[in-house]
Amino acid sequence: MTHTAHDTTVHINPTTWNAGFHYDQAQLRRAPEMLLTLAGQGPVDASGQLLHPGEVAPQLAAAFANVEELLAAGGMGLRDVLRMTVFTTDVDGTLAAYGAIVSRLAAAGATPPATLVGVTRLAIPGMTVEIEVTAGR
Repeated sequence: MTHTAHDTTVHINPTTWNAGFHYDQAQLRRAPEMLLTLAGQGPVDASGQLLHPGEVAPQLAAAFANVEELLAAGGMGLRDVLRMTVFTTDVDGTLAAYGAIVSRLAAAGATPPATLVGVTRLAIPGMTVEIEVTAGR
């Protein structure tokens, strides 16, 4: 079992297969003073219009950008993410495009525990990805 400390976070990874996806299997942290909970973020513009209907890769990037925007508005960043869940109607397509998320997490030095969930549909027809995040500091 691998335990590495970064700041006050203990990264718990009994195996290493998850490293390529840039997430930890578990993290032990002190309880945050502030907790930011994000509603699921989809690939929509400021008016709520779906971007890139049916296209997984650009939707994943757009949804993640919306997550980053809300984190910043809450005074937080990717290193403050405590938990991330990615919902998708196309698991294989999302895994193939997951590098967009990995590169942003790596640039921030963030490895939040994450889950990828396949679903039959999302709120807006043509939406293939939605990302839910909890952050704390």
